[in-house]
Amino acid sequence: MSRSPALITHDDALRVLRAQLVGLPDGSPIRLAKPTSNLFRFRDPAPVNALDVSAFTRVLHVDPTTRTADVGGMTTYENLVDATLPHGLMPTVVPQLRTITIGGAVAGLGIESSSFRAGMPHEAVLELEILTPDGDIVLATPDNEHRDLFFGFPNSYGTLGYALRLRIELAPTRPFVALRHIGYGSAAECASAIDEVCADPEIDFVDGTVFAGNEMYLTLGRFTDSAPRVSDYTGGRIYYHSVRDRAEDYLTTRDYLWRWDTDWFWCSKALGAQHPLVRRLWPRRYLRSDVYRRIVALDRRYELSARVDRVLGRPVREPVIQDIEVPLGRLAEFLEFFDDEIGIRPVWLCPVRLRESHGWPLYPMPPGELFVNVGFWATVPLGHGEGPGHHNRLIERKVTELGGHKSLYSDSYFTEDEFWLRYDGGTYRKLKEIYDPRGRLPDLYAKCVGNQ
Repeated sequence: MSRSPALITHDDALRVLRAQLVGLPDGSPIRLAKPTSNLFRFRDPAPVNALDVSAFTRVLHVDPTTRTADVGGMTTYENLVDATLPHGLMPTVVPQLRTITIGGAVAGLGIESSSFRAGMPHEAVLELEILTPDGDIVLATPDNEHRDLFFGFPNSYGTLGYALRLRIELAPTRPFVALRHIGYGSAAECASAIDEVCADPEIDFVDGTVFAGNEMYLTLGRFTDSAPRVSDYTGGRIYYHSVRDRAEDYLTTRDYLWRWDTDWFWCSKALGAQHPLVRRLWPRRYLRSDVYRRIVALDRRYELSARVDRVLGRPVREPVIQDIEVPLGRLAEFLEFFDDEIGIRPVWLCPVRLRESHGWPLYPMPPGELFVNVGFWATVPLGHGEGPGHHNRLIERKVTELGGHKSLYSDSYFTEDEFWLRYDGGTYRKLKEIYDPRGRLPDLYAKCVGNQ
């Protein structure tokens, strides 16, 4: 079978990258030279000998007949969406931020408003081409000799290898998304509504915004071929304000997929980007999550905000940047705890149900059960006697108590025993022995808790 020019170029890039990896001095760290990141475990910049993966940032092929795509692992969802929408297709789940890469979403999980039906991005993967730490190129599928790696790769965060090419399923789209924002006065009422709307076959997208314990909204989206008007939240107007202000709305499909990116949900407010004067002066092309994230990274590295707080006598603030999932039936209990102990508002809600019956060992959610992701991204002042990580530890304990899970893209404080109990240490260790026997990459605990 002949290979397309794009795949031939990809094969050439594989050989070059493999040679880079094999040529690294013994004991030197293996890191990727990537211009962007959506992790909130900040590390030192990549070393000068970091692996150049710039050749793996392209969509190799879109097949409208089979509704599949071959994609380089470092391809951003922004570029992937731009390649698939002209065919009337999109990834089954498109994470909220433009510069999340498909390899990152599969190795580190992802979620969005189609997840109540489509699950997570890794559930649309048909095959994975993985560079292992020893320089082998492994093709993993659900039914070949590397099937254990295929199922164990999600939530491995680049500690078993790097996805360089993925073949994924695509879903059909229509030109517009019609939105309804429905308000609820309590978490119990909202949870009951989530159960109902997620069973409605006419609904294509479901997520929610919690502004207060007695003010929360579900946003229900459905594809449509026409729209009486179309809103634009890529400039002066701010999407999350519309959730309160409009019962109905219409967006192009592309703008719907990136509705949260312009203001990084609502986090741009902390950077001044929502102030009317600043908003007028801030170039539209820089109203993007990756720009804000770079600003936060600089602030963390040089402790700019912390220094200002010390000068002004303000309390030390703890970053509480997390996404967690709890069973739908425990959502009200979690939100009550969150109001009492943490107090961040707004927060994001997103129902998710794994669609595959076999499950995924390193993130062991029971297949078929409806969970709700709760996302919160802010800082919280530490009280007298409260040390670093105080609020995050409270959240970790509560989520565990409620039978939930926590994503690992940000700070974690589990003990090693706690961590491996939650993320299937037995399965992980077997995979590590097979695919990284020399331990050239840190293990999952060392990377996600030790920040190696």
